[in-house]
Amino acid sequence: MRIVAADTGGALLTETYEPLGLISTAAVLVEKPYKTATLDRVRYANPLDYDMSGRQAIRDEAFLAVELARDVKPDVIHLDSTIGGIEVRKLDEPTIDALTITDRGKEVWKDLAKDLRPLATKFWEETGIEMVAIGKSSVPVRIAEIYAGLYTAKWAIDYARKEGKAIVGLPRYMKVEIREGKIYGESLDPREGGLFGEIEAETGGIGWELYPNPLVRRFMVLEVWKE
Repeated sequence: MRIVAADTGGALLTETYEPLGLISTAAVLVEKPYKTATLDRVRYANPLDYDMSGRQAIRDEAFLAVELARDVKPDVIHLDSTIGGIEVRKLDEPTIDALTITDRGKEVWKDLAKDLRPLATKFWEETGIEMVAIGKSSVPVRIAEIYAGLYTAKWAIDYARKEGKAIVGLPRYMKVEIREGKIYGESLDPREGGLFGEIEAETGGIGWELYPNPLVRRFMVLEVWKE
């Protein structure tokens, strides 16, 4: 089975570790044995002007996933929204009202459905490929989350080259290593079977440190500075 998945992760942090906004949306193609991505694509947001309600992240994920899926023709698209694996093209108002999510979550999805339901319907009519809102139970979504963390590290390197320093928060339960010409990342959750990722990057002339976020368990902080 070939799956395209998308997720958004990584945040620009203040000196006191408060998140300012999210950074990277990653879409990935995942194939057997489902431990890393075969192909990936990224879209960066402006963390200083970011809608933290969840609308921007899910919208960016859906459009980037469809963009990748048009090229690679997967069997299905997984989005990072935990509403039971429902096909996005079927998310009309009565279906959303029947979901076992918060009232706020229902309002977010009613707003999102205005854009995403036509997108998913058109893509399904053209290709027969479903977009499903499956969320964190999907291994490919978790791999997309790891790639969002990798691209957050790449963004931090570029930011530090311009501004001197960057402090970013990585997605949950993952670490990164900045190596010569590449950034490697892996899950820190031993139950996930060794999920990992790697991207190319210009890594010369920077220093870095990785440590736990002192305010939020399960999350690591990456500091990058220009040497």
